[in-house]
Amino acid sequence: MKKDSETKTIIFQDEDFVPAQDLPLLLDVLPDKIRESLEKHNLTGLIEIVMDYGRLPEARFFDGKRIDLENEPITLGDLNYAVNRVGDFTSDNRAGIERTLHRISCVRNRRGEIIGLTCRVGRTVSGTIDLIRDLVESKKSILLLGSPGVGKTTKLREIARVLADELNKRVIVIDTSNEIAGDGDIPHAGIGRSRRMQVASPELQHAVMTEAVENHTPETIIIDEIGTELESAAARTIAERGVQLIGTAHGNALENLLKNPVLSDLVGGIQNVTLGDEEAKRRGTQKTILERAAEPTFQIAIEILDHQRLAIHKDVAIAVDELLRGRGLFPEIRKLDRETGKVEILTRKETVTKNGQVSFSSTSTALPTVSIYPYAVSRGQLERVIQALELPVSIAKTIDEASVIFALKNYAKQGAKILELANKHKTPLYVVRNNTVEGIQKSLKELFPDMVSDFTVELDVQLNADKDNALEETRAAIDKVMDSEKAIDLNPRNAKIRKLQHELIDQYKLDSLSIGQEPDRRVRIFPPPKPGDKNDI
Repeated sequence: MKKDSETKTIIFQDEDFVPAQDLPLLLDVLPDKIRESLEKHNLTGLIEIVMDYGRLPEARFFDGKRIDLENEPITLGDLNYAVNRVGDFTSDNRAGIERTLHRISCVRNRRGEIIGLTCRVGRTVSGTIDLIRDLVESKKSILLLGSPGVGKTTKLREIARVLADELNKRVIVIDTSNEIAGDGDIPHAGIGRSRRMQVASPELQHAVMTEAVENHTPETIIIDEIGTELESAAARTIAERGVQLIGTAHGNALENLLKNPVLSDLVGGIQNVTLGDEEAKRRGTQKTILERAAEPTFQIAIEILDHQRLAIHKDVAIAVDELLRGRGLFPEIRKLDRETGKVEILTRKETVTKNGQVSFSSTSTALPTVSIYPYAVSRGQLERVIQALELPVSIAKTIDEASVIFALKNYAKQGAKILELANKHKTPLYVVRNNTVEGIQKSLKELFPDMVSDFTVELDVQLNADKDNALEETRAAIDKVMDSEKAIDLNPRNAKIRKLQHELIDQYKLDSLSIGQEPDRRVRIFPPPKPGDKNDI
């Protein structure tokens, strides 16, 4: 898949259907009674065996199934039996079995004694990167994100093998916990011809990363679990030297990573920028805004949603800029139906489905439009935020036309007329805290949680502030007049603006009058006459 116009057949194996290699070596570590119990079951899809002191041992599988392996709880003797048959535990409380990918992690009590073991099954799985092979071959640095157990390390291992064996790249794996290439001095065959550099303790990982570049001239470095500021800085150093970097980091999504002050530099970092008065007014935003501080260390970010779905940000710089402008992200989703072999490529405007193939199309799919009726909410401000966020929203002129009501907090208190109307029309009502960009955006995020980010939107639309503010004030006053049945005076405006205010008031079938002398001449809005009232304005 080197170009969008090409198609590529996907050959994919999901981990829960792949038998574990060297499984007998892991079973030999366990006490006889536990091993014999395990051998009675189908172990395809086995994730790990858990042994905690004083509890029943259990086996856990990919499909969520759990099996108790014994009727008697684990003893300290059982734990010592297993501990004596694995390698040494390092400072991160992990050990392994030489030349296998199995990982044994321990739980200690306050005295440092081992009171629990998690025996994680290691696998090599071919085909796990076929969905992203085009990205791996692009020579760009790639960051994998996702929750524990979704296959990040398995994909790193396969990437190392493909780059070294099939693409003849000089690849070095930085293996802090021996999880990528297994325990012992000889790396597991799962990484192919890649070279492996072990790390004596986790706090030295950043130093080994830098050493790999300085001493061994790699074309690609593969690193699992970038988690500290020093490691983040080392990653930037590697990338700036022109080396492809493929790694994982703590965080499930790009937005989570951006909020992490330690790791945000991996995707460009955040800095506060103070705008001048005119620029802030032009953008329609506050004077202090957030901007990306630098070029991202990783050009591509892949969120592993589960074993069959990936969310791909092909340009991290653009994605971060969109987040900082408050806009939602629409990554490319690559999805596999493992039963049918059907692969779907989903983007914001594209959906393509072919059996066993990936292809691209420009066919658009329209999003349903939500109609919002703003009650005392600045219509102009709402329209600008909607436009900046590119949301499928229209503004309703009446409640009858609306699918949703946005009501300003001060006008939506208990007993307010708008609450009665919303209940009468059975229309959902969202409370907007204030008429600022932030206030409106927060309510829009409640309505569109997947399309609006937590970062404040930056408006790029040129504002005609005087006109818009005047009409917004007029709408809010109209609503208040209709609720309170009392006349209200607006702020002083010039004759042109007052004319627009009178026209707007007339649309609501209310009466208005300009009063006072220039420059304090202003519009007064009168409530609708009561039945039988003979007075007209």
